Amino acid sequence: MGRAPCCPKEGLNRGAWTAMEDKILVDYVAAHGEGKWGNIPRVSGLRRCGKSCRLRWLNYLRPDIKRGNISPEEEDLIIRLHKLLGNRWSLIAGRLPGRTDNEIKNYWNTVLKKKLKSKEQKTS
Repeated sequence: MGRAPCCPKEGLNRGAWTAMEDKILVDYVAAHGEGKWGNIPRVSGLRRCGKSCRLRWLNYLRPDIKRGNISPEEEDLIIRLHKLLGNRWSLIAGRLPGRTDNEIKNYWNTVLKKKLKSKEQKTS
């Protein structure tokens, strides 16, 4: 007795997205707007789960996303906000225009946490 699956798992593409799939998704969102992600595979012909389409759009394809290196000022803000808010990535990302919560979380776990640990070890 659980939740019904969001989509049939057979025949779905998994793994990296192709440029053609990205174009189909961008064109769909341009024509129909964001939302109703479960309809996208049926309407657009994409062989992806609706959740996968939503995450791809929100984390990579939105036009207002700021991609690339995180500046030292952004790093300082992330560190200060993490001390204040903890692992509440969406709240932290809300203070950094154009950055996604996923990008901030990944940057914290791969770069900043290690940088802060090494600073602590040098001072102790």
